[in-house]
Amino acid sequence: MLTCAKMSLMDLSSKKNVKNLLFERKIRPKKALGQNFLISRRALCAVTKAAELSSDDIVLEIGPGIGNLTQELAKKAEKVITIEKDKEMIGVLRETLADFNNVELIHGDILKLDPKNLTPSPYKLVANLPYYIVAPVIRKFLESAEVQPPRLMVLMVQKEVAQRICSRPPDMNLLAISVQFYAEPKIISYVPKNAFWPQPKVDSAIIRLRVGGRKCRADSGLFFRIARAGFSHPRKQLLNNLSQGMNISRETAKNWLLKNALRPTQRAETLNLQDWLNLAKSFKIN
Repeated sequence: MLTCAKMSLMDLSSKKNVKNLLFERKIRPKKALGQNFLISRRALCAVTKAAELSSDDIVLEIGPGIGNLTQELAKKAEKVITIEKDKEMIGVLRETLADFNNVELIHGDILKLDPKNLTPSPYKLVANLPYYIVAPVIRKFLESAEVQPPRLMVLMVQKEVAQRICSRPPDMNLLAISVQFYAEPKIISYVPKNAFWPQPKVDSAIIRLRVGGRKCRADSGLFFRIARAGFSHPRKQLLNNLSQGMNISRETAKNWLLKNALRPTQRAETLNLQDWLNLAKSFKIN
């Protein structure tokens, strides 16, 4: 059985309490912002445990909502810097987090904020993300050469998205390749849709990305150019996609693939991360 820190005065994992909290302030969850609040104590504990927190950790949290997960993070970490886009929720958070002097609350859109100005390094990132910003957030914190990536990322995402990120051949995809270039992803547990209020249409998953576990010695720019070309038409053969996408002849593309023990007739979804790294390392412009 999962255990975590002692519950606060108001149990924010209670659906009744959450509804009353918002009703008293005349606030309705905003579907456009993906506001589905976690009302499962078990799931809150699972996220906190997955973050592997210690008393000297700095945590950057995206989308705190009502602050129930923030409370648990703040009880274990040295400091929590939390980013909330919804101005109405900022008022709620000032109340639910009033007892914590190690929480910094920032009102802003994470996709528009500069990560360099948010937190000192090293840090960990924890987030409950709506579908439409999962890929942009991952790119923002992993792909930018100017940003120090977090040591660990723990994300609550849609179940299907988590499964895509953790894909293996013969079901690879560009999102999986992009994430696995930088980090080792693992699904920690699945969270049913009834663990949220309002209840979403699909189940979710807690996924942990252990950043820096990969030692990918390949030029990232070239790597992603090749991967994007390979997946440009997923149902087409690699020979066609790479020839067109990399602007090389079919004969050159064929020899390049054969040199890396890949069949020209293969599709991108059948290649693993090492295959793409090998392609990047062996690519030469004639």
